[in-house]
Amino acid sequence: MNRNALRFCVVACLMLVGLSHPAWSQAPDEKPRKLKNSIGMEFASIPAGKFLMGSPATEKERSQDETQHEVTLTQGFRMGVHEVTQAQYGQVMGKNPSYFKGATLPVETVSYDEALAFCKKLSDLPAEKAAGRKYRLPTEAEWEYCCRAGTSTPFHFGNELNGTQANCDGTFPYGTTKQGPYLKKTSPVGSYPPNAWGLYDMHGNVCEWCQDWYGDYPKESIKDPQGCIGGELRVLRGGYWAFNARDCRAACRYWGSPVNHKLLGGIRLLLPQ
Repeated sequence: MNRNALRFCVVACLMLVGLSHPAWSQAPDEKPRKLKNSIGMEFASIPAGKFLMGSPATEKERSQDETQHEVTLTQGFRMGVHEVTQAQYGQVMGKNPSYFKGATLPVETVSYDEALAFCKKLSDLPAEKAAGRKYRLPTEAEWEYCCRAGTSTPFHFGNELNGTQANCDGTFPYGTTKQGPYLKKTSPVGSYPPNAWGLYDMHGNVCEWCQDWYGDYPKESIKDPQGCIGGELRVLRGGYWAFNARDCRAACRYWGSPVNHKLLGGIRLLLPQ
């Protein structure tokens, strides 16, 4: 078992008891245009563009599955400003599966299949259907593009993380020897500063399901990647509250069974434009 999979198992058991810019076709908006839906979820407008996905060979503590390659996203879209909260999930689904309870905390302990069910049920709400809004999970490429928001450093805020910039285990910092806080729980969405596109909690707090099957990256440039055509495991991104800072980097990848409820999976939605 590799260390990523082992870390997921360990945490699940515990629960039971200087920024630089790559090439862009459009620069990030300083003040992204926002849309608010019928249950109060906010979405930021994300431009089409080009970026380097994965991590360079020089990035410390990177994994072999982070092969850096150029990705072009040909269509703009809207991305959830926040992770889906427990209040929002409960309003749509009529239940709250989360371990840590709180209306403004991100919903967690959600399987991939449940995340898809939330997308469908939200899209079927009368007000959303009337507005022609159909929600989905982001692809892995769309997720990383949004997380980086024009940056190429390990985190959208730079090269260091010790729990003060995002919710993780700050006793195991990255890029610095200075230890920071370890909350040992999720934090209300928006507790930390947003990235350049106005998106919060792209690092840490809860892992976020992506629509892709987990698999190897292409080595060549690619447009609008959809991931592998099949598989057994789905991708999660962003890391979460119990992970070391290293495991919350923009390029770091995780995976889980689509039906697994024990991994602390959360949701961030994408809305096509």
